[in-house]
Amino acid sequence: MCEIKTGVELELWVIDRSGRLCDGREIAEAHERIKPEFIGPLVEIQTEPHENELELRRDLRRTLQTAMRAASAEGKQLVPLGTPLTASDASAHSERGRLLETIYGDGLKSAKNCAGTHVHFEKGDVIDQLNLLTALDPALALLSTSPYYSGKNGNDSSRAQAYRKLCGPEFRGFCDLWSYADSLEEWTERVDHMYEVFKRLSSERGVSPETVEEFFDPEDTVLNPVRLRECQPTVEWRAPDAALPSQIVQIAVDVGQLVSQTGDKPIEFGSPGVRSDRIRLPEFSELQELSHQAIRSGLGTVEVREYLRTMGFDLSKYQPLSPQLNGPPTLDESEARMLRLEQAQRLRTDVEGLTGDSTISAPTTLSI
Repeated sequence: MCEIKTGVELELWVIDRSGRLCDGREIAEAHERIKPEFIGPLVEIQTEPHENELELRRDLRRTLQTAMRAASAEGKQLVPLGTPLTASDASAHSERGRLLETIYGDGLKSAKNCAGTHVHFEKGDVIDQLNLLTALDPALALLSTSPYYSGKNGNDSSRAQAYRKLCGPEFRGFCDLWSYADSLEEWTERVDHMYEVFKRLSSERGVSPETVEEFFDPEDTVLNPVRLRECQPTVEWRAPDAALPSQIVQIAVDVGQLVSQTGDKPIEFGSPGVRSDRIRLPEFSELQELSHQAIRSGLGTVEVREYLRTMGFDLSKYQPLSPQLNGPPTLDESEARMLRLEQAQRLRTDVEGLTGDSTISAPTTLSI
């Protein structure tokens, strides 16, 4: 029996009364765990790490309520969508963000139009945790919340597709899913290698290595779906879209229960599944195809549904939004504003019920 502390970070869009994206930096002043993102229309809601599901729900609810009150005082609302549906062209407002604009160039557009969920698990058997979280990448289909990117309908998780693939070919290694690693040393060597690549790319764009070292640590330059965070210290799973908090807690609990088993069960590769004495992961080539299907078609793909069930997920607990928003090929700004307002209302309703009796009847630990 292992216990594992779990915390979440939720990125949210800020809109005005008409549903237009707007600057929300003042919202971050309301609470120490509300953080401004590198563009104005995004804020991040953070929790402390918790072993208990009810405590995680309470923490997330309190901070979200504070954020929503601060937003309301300014005539603004918060929206849990993987993309803003149409394009955001906001400029970075921090020195670090402006450096990223210089280094990535047009490739940073995707990051400015994506909002995700980050789940942090306390470190244990780190390489097994990293490999397991890599194998759980197709679970992003459980929380997909936008089929639209820059107004175009294309993928069940348009955020994942854009964030990983539209950053520019030279930067995909910093944003896309990494393959499994044989050891923690190998993983660390990858991060260090990518840091040197980042400094070289930065230098080609007029940013000196000394400036990069001043503003970025090695782990800050890799923005992949799975990360090792030495400063926290946690393993971080960044695959899902921004979504309703009740769904985020659900996936944090479900994935946390799997991650906690790495302390007792060996990780193997082959025919995937969670067994009483081991956890078996698919070969990476098979996983890549499953992730592609999850991004493209979500739970509409039989192979993705079967894989997630094999890995222990109860699909009936999830209601991904993307299929409900899967409308015309092109979405105009007025339609996007209306949908943002609808999702802001859904967020308020969800937050109010996050710790109610209908949501959870008794404390449960985030462990097996």
